[in-house]
Amino acid sequence: MKIGLICGSHRPNSQSGKVARYIERALREQSLCDDTWLLDLAHSDLPFWDEGVWDSDNAEWQAHLDPLREQLHSCDAFVVISPEWHGMVPAKLKNFFLMWTAGEEISHKPALIVTTSVADGGSFPVAELRTSSYKNSRLCYLPEHLIIRYVDTVFNDNPEDNKASAQEYFEARLTYCLELLREYALAFRQIRASGKASLSVYSSGM
Repeated sequence: MKIGLICGSHRPNSQSGKVARYIERALREQSLCDDTWLLDLAHSDLPFWDEGVWDSDNAEWQAHLDPLREQLHSCDAFVVISPEWHGMVPAKLKNFFLMWTAGEEISHKPALIVTTSVADGGSFPVAELRTSSYKNSRLCYLPEHLIIRYVDTVFNDNPEDNKASAQEYFEARLTYCLELLREYALAFRQIRASGKASLSVYSSGM
């Protein structure tokens, strides 16, 4: 079992990155998977999409995509972490999803949405990801998601920087979501193995 984490913030030292690293540690410490892979888009040189993505002979694009393709293909499930910027998902995260169409990298694999906000936000990215990031990629979001509000008060490396009641709640809720993600990942293996999830006939979703 391998679970990939996609952190969508552009900021090198973001709160979303902090949460992503915490979740990665939690997955390992709770033995919910055998391996993890974290893609922090703040440290990625993935260019913005253009038609060259579709050209398998485009050496520049393939140099960017091949390492990601290999990692994504090896993952059984994903955690997608996004801050809320002006009520939206960051551009780099939207751009990331444009790369994976009509392929098996993330198709018919479960994903948990985790959003972050330093205040009362965080709900708009959930709606945006559920609306617009799965159509051609065929990523399958869990019905559960996690919105981490006042994110600067939880999941900090120094326990003294955390609000105790909020930390306790979010730890428990996170464990619940991650355990559920694992069960979905196990079940979706059978879906992919059935052959009924082939993209060869209908490469684009409706």
